[in-house]
Amino acid sequence: MPLSEDEEKILLEIEESLYESDPELAREVSETTVYTKSLKNLKWSVLVFFLGVVCMLLTLSISFIVAFLAFLLMLFSALAIERNARNLGRTGIQQASQSSMWSEKGIKLGDSSQKFRDLMKERFRRDNLG
Repeated sequence: MPLSEDEEKILLEIEESLYESDPELAREVSETTVYTKSLKNLKWSVLVFFLGVVCMLLTLSISFIVAFLAFLLMLFSALAIERNARNLGRTGIQQASQSSMWSEKGIKLGDSSQKFRDLMKERFRRDNLG
């Protein structure tokens, strides 16, 4: 149900007063989505996972205990990756790929994942035919 003209006018006045009274809050509210926290946690989890891999590989010949602790770090970060990826879901990933933060860097998650899927389909199709 669309808003009436009076409701739109009132909403516009509230928005303008928010920008005037607290521009920092208005900027934060406009940039924050439901998926922002999960996306941030997902990035940190991936970073911790790769740090665990590096730590495990570097310490495997030195100390089995430290390498095992690095493996546990990888395990817990993998679980965090899975949990945050579920929280994001397909909609959150699409929203993240369209956000200004990703597009400024020239990264398009949707495009790269589609290219990867097409490449895998073609590869398995070729293997089955020959």
